[in-house]
Amino acid sequence: MKLRLKLMVACLLVALIGRADEGMWMLGNLNKQTRKDMKELGLQLSAKQLYNPKKPSLKDAVVSFGGFCSGVVVSDDGLVFTNHHCGFQCIQQHSSVEHDYLKDGFVARSLDEELPNPELFVRFLLRTEDVTKRVLKDVRPDMTEAQRAAIVDSMMYAIGNEVSLADSTLVGVVDAYYGGNEFWLSVYRDYNDVRLVFAPPSSVGKFGWDKDNWEWPRHTGDFSVFRIYADRQNRPAAYSPDNVPYHPEYVAPISLDGYEEGSFCMTLGYPGSTERYLSSYGIEEMMNTSNQAQIDVRGVKQAIWKREMNRRDDIRIKYASKYDESSNYWKNSIGVNRAIRRLHVLEKKRDLEQTLRRWMRQESGGKNADAKVGDESEALQLFNTLELSYKKRLEVTRAQAYFIEAFLNGPELIQQALSILNFDFEGERESVVSGLRNIVETYANMDLDIDKEVFVAMLQEYRSRVRSGYLPELYQTIATQYGGNDRAYVDSLYARSELTTPRGLQRFLERDSTYQIYEDPAINLCIDLISKAFDMNLVMQEPSADIQRGERLLNAAVRKFYASRNFYPDANSTMRLSFGTVCGYAPFDGAHYNYYTTSHGILEKVRANVGNADFEVQPEILSLLSSGDFGPYADKDGDMKVCFISNNDITGGNSGSAMFNARGELLGLAFDGNWEAMSSDILYEPRTQRCIGVDVRYILFMIDKYGKAGRLMEELKLAGTKK
Repeated sequence: MKLRLKLMVACLLVALIGRADEGMWMLGNLNKQTRKDMKELGLQLSAKQLYNPKKPSLKDAVVSFGGFCSGVVVSDDGLVFTNHHCGFQCIQQHSSVEHDYLKDGFVARSLDEELPNPELFVRFLLRTEDVTKRVLKDVRPDMTEAQRAAIVDSMMYAIGNEVSLADSTLVGVVDAYYGGNEFWLSVYRDYNDVRLVFAPPSSVGKFGWDKDNWEWPRHTGDFSVFRIYADRQNRPAAYSPDNVPYHPEYVAPISLDGYEEGSFCMTLGYPGSTERYLSSYGIEEMMNTSNQAQIDVRGVKQAIWKREMNRRDDIRIKYASKYDESSNYWKNSIGVNRAIRRLHVLEKKRDLEQTLRRWMRQESGGKNADAKVGDESEALQLFNTLELSYKKRLEVTRAQAYFIEAFLNGPELIQQALSILNFDFEGERESVVSGLRNIVETYANMDLDIDKEVFVAMLQEYRSRVRSGYLPELYQTIATQYGGNDRAYVDSLYARSELTTPRGLQRFLERDSTYQIYEDPAINLCIDLISKAFDMNLVMQEPSADIQRGERLLNAAVRKFYASRNFYPDANSTMRLSFGTVCGYAPFDGAHYNYYTTSHGILEKVRANVGNADFEVQPEILSLLSSGDFGPYADKDGDMKVCFISNNDITGGNSGSAMFNARGELLGLAFDGNWEAMSSDILYEPRTQRCIGVDVRYILFMIDKYGKAGRLMEELKLAGTKK
């Protein structure tokens, strides 16, 4: 019976664990089986060449870009390739109607022309270390979840802080793995002077915009180029005109040889988060709360933004970055919910849980002490407790999701007032200056008429989605003082608040005795909203603690049962490696997608979408592509590949990740997943899940032929037969 159960679980877990093309692996903890799988697929580098904390290795060319994307160092003078959408906010901040770098692109012709970005940084990983025993040394089984969390959080902070105390140029971060069952220290070095060097026009970097986002076939040149600067001793330094280009430990060579179907391909970057081991109850909650709230609320907000962006160039520039970020997650949520249903993810998870439940019931009886998962009652009650706890908090979690989207991510006046209300004016000078700069920048990109329209729409959307008990006090004010007229309330609020412009903040900072910031109606509204959010959190506190504990135990149960398999932890914004091959796929019956696209596809899409601004491309670029003169950037057949796909396992945060061949040479940059497998953060789908990358040869073509940036080309380390 036990053998049959284990075989059943093995079949169910094959989509979760241990495939050669699945997994986001920790470079500092690559086990023997993973190394063997990579070698069998064609990798020509040793584990030490991938990761070596004592000598330069491939990981030293890969950076966390701004903490939200990835990038790769490609020159001895600190050039970094990342995605266009990763650099989009920086490009937007430097743009104006007179200098529209979003529309026209940007090329720095000299070091002096490279543009600083005060809030941007890149992070290099130096080493990792297992600190699980230290973190958990004072944790006892009889502790409540709150007691356990307090000890764990304290130890994580203390261990990380030891790093910067020993060396002020380093940052130590302890992260939880396997649902909080393991803990690893990552030691980083950050560089805070990062400058924009090259950006293609958005007609290249965002070609296809929302329509093509998360879709294959793709023809988007999603790249931008930055440079890291350091002091004259090559150490991290805040921006200064005296800083010089950073000289990295390792530079990624760039391949001009391309790839074939079946070629080995690996991706190195900083994936944000996955929930591969989340229970079926957690998945169902995610679908019906945060995902659905993003779909409903952001769709309303974005329609207002997009309408005004299409009318005026100044609004297009102001709202480009925030629209891009918002719409990306909006479409992602649509795709995730769709894929969960289409791929029967919930059913697969429930089957796995039912089989695990039977196994845990057997093992908790004492027949196999080594396989026990806690005591008998713990094993038998795990799933029942999880199910009950998720049900207990479902309604308030759903209301909170709509609350966050409608108010905390909705009107910018609320976001500004909350930023000011929570601002640490007594913090370190550098932090205060940076925070104030962000607030002023937000004001510069805010249109009050548009924001008021968004506010009214958010009020109406939230009211229509939740029960009356979850309405904050402002709705009572609207009903009693404004006769239920949302627009009248919003107009009055914006007219009475000093925080609609930087003037209110200025008066507060100058200690103007005639202005009491805590009496400002926008601040009063935020206090009302915070109070309602606090009430929601209070209701969720107990079931959330039970859920956190239950999910951790479930993760441990799966690992114990499947101890002989090759496990990888969920992504958590730490450096990871994924590997597999370049390959096409069949999206549905009777269809097959090739593993690459070419410049011909750009011309075809332009012709097929005449009048659609999302597919408009400058005539000079169309002329370059139509000429067929691709030089060394052409493939063997004379065409130029634009994008390609592999079965590398990626998620959000992998944007800008380096895609390497078997020799550790750069093939391209990962920038997207595919529509058919949008549920991949929850369940890997080997038949259809693909990583979409922009071909590095298309990147070089745009830098060289369109940008005419010969000085940048001279910096690059080109490899292959066509170098």
